[in-house]
Amino acid sequence: MRRIRPSRVRSDAPSLFRGLPDRTIALERAWRALRYFNLYRLIIAGLFAVLSGFGRLPPNFTQFDEKQILWTSVTYLALATVFHFYVERRAGGLALLRNAQVLLDIVALTFLMHASGGVAGGFGILLVIAIAGACLLASWRAAVAFAALSTFAVLGETFYGVLRYEYSVASYTQAGLLGAACFGTAILASWLAEQARRSEALAAARARDLQTMAELNEHIVQRMRSGIVVLDDTLRVLLLNQAAERMLGITGEVDGQPLETVSPALNGARHAWVARSENRKTPIELDGRGGQAIVSFTNLGVGVGENTLVFLEDAAETQQRAQQIKLASLGRLTASIAHEIRNPLGAISHAGQLLSESPDLGREDRRLLEIIEEHSRRMNAIIKNVMMIGRRELAVAESFELRPWLTSFIAELVERRALADGDVVCEWNDPDIIVRMDRSQLHQVLWNLCENALRYSQRAPLLRFVCGRHGQSQRPYVDIVDSGTGMADAVAEQIFEPFFTSGGGGTGLGLYIARELCEANQATLALAAHGADGCTFRILFAHPDRQQLSA
Repeated sequence: MRRIRPSRVRSDAPSLFRGLPDRTIALERAWRALRYFNLYRLIIAGLFAVLSGFGRLPPNFTQFDEKQILWTSVTYLALATVFHFYVERRAGGLALLRNAQVLLDIVALTFLMHASGGVAGGFGILLVIAIAGACLLASWRAAVAFAALSTFAVLGETFYGVLRYEYSVASYTQAGLLGAACFGTAILASWLAEQARRSEALAAARARDLQTMAELNEHIVQRMRSGIVVLDDTLRVLLLNQAAERMLGITGEVDGQPLETVSPALNGARHAWVARSENRKTPIELDGRGGQAIVSFTNLGVGVGENTLVFLEDAAETQQRAQQIKLASLGRLTASIAHEIRNPLGAISHAGQLLSESPDLGREDRRLLEIIEEHSRRMNAIIKNVMMIGRRELAVAESFELRPWLTSFIAELVERRALADGDVVCEWNDPDIIVRMDRSQLHQVLWNLCENALRYSQRAPLLRFVCGRHGQSQRPYVDIVDSGTGMADAVAEQIFEPFFTSGGGGTGLGLYIARELCEANQATLALAAHGADGCTFRILFAHPDRQQLSA
């Protein structure tokens, strides 16, 4: 719809447009209707001016004053042209121009009716049309006023004709009927116009409500943490929210594109859903960022032309939620463990220490005391690690440069373990790496992995760090590589299980805790390689541009 310039909007708009939901649009339509009605006036006046000028009027028009018809039509045409100029420029106000045009119609058509022999001449019907057109733009009071003026004009012309030109007395009846027609038409036209304006106002209000609701729904859909994709019956993308774009690694416009082009993995999951005929959540590998998403499908509508709604949930976020629930449960469990085990264990350890101070103990008895103390310390370490899992604070992730942080960490590791130069090396495939993780928890994870690596490494360098970015997803990673003898496949499958250890002195919780800490930061810890040359553990960080899931 054409927009109204502010200079064209008059402040003296008729009262019937005040209070509408969009007064500017209603006023513009009124000006447009006034313009069309004036064009009709130009056509009527021009037609009779041309017909009278060439002497082509119908026979019943020529029995009186043909010259008066000509001059009246020409004057009517000239004034209508002037009004058209004012209407086009929106000058003078809508109500003033409308009232002036109605007066012009009444006067001009009354003169034409008089020149053609009165009411019987046929011009009266044009007066009814003129009143009807004006009343479409007026209130009912103005409509009654217009009808009264036209009736007085018709009756006055008839009375003058009866006195001066010997009109038939029956002309009074015709004039009365014409006046009644003017009143009826004016009232009906005004009522219909008012109903139309009310319907238009109601429709405009409903349209704005729908627009507001649509914008609200779009805002909600776009701000959802779950990915939303809507497909048509030909598997073309109709809607894609921001979360889905982030999960699928999409940066450009994809509306209307086939699903197989946008995401082959999602397209394959959709075909599998159709084949299964059941709506269960399915994990898929994401094309754009190297992670996983949990996808489910549902139909919108029934029959031909139905759309498909796709829900995508980030597997990392889902795992993190499960992790928080697990940690809460584990916290309650560790409190019970501390109460039930730690106190008796402390008593046993203290009793063993007191017993070891006895001078009458033999070698065999002291060996038994050493076993008690050793395993008491081991059980205390297990309880301490389990309590650390349950009571540790939630991850407070932040983005920081990895290189200076890792350099400081390596310096601390070399100093505390008294390592020689060349025992620890670091390789950078990309020196400008930004990672997102809790710094203290990253320190705990790396320290645990480095302790394990140094325990099994046999040749220089004892420990090697390799830092870079992962493929298309551009997620940062750190590889911790040792120079040990590797591990068997059966051991590799269980190393992240709690309380599993391949050695005699460990608690079996180190790698488990490290993996839990990584998952709490939307990162992953995995055994990337293991063989005769050693083992490689990889920390794959979350993308630094992604927001951390709030607790």
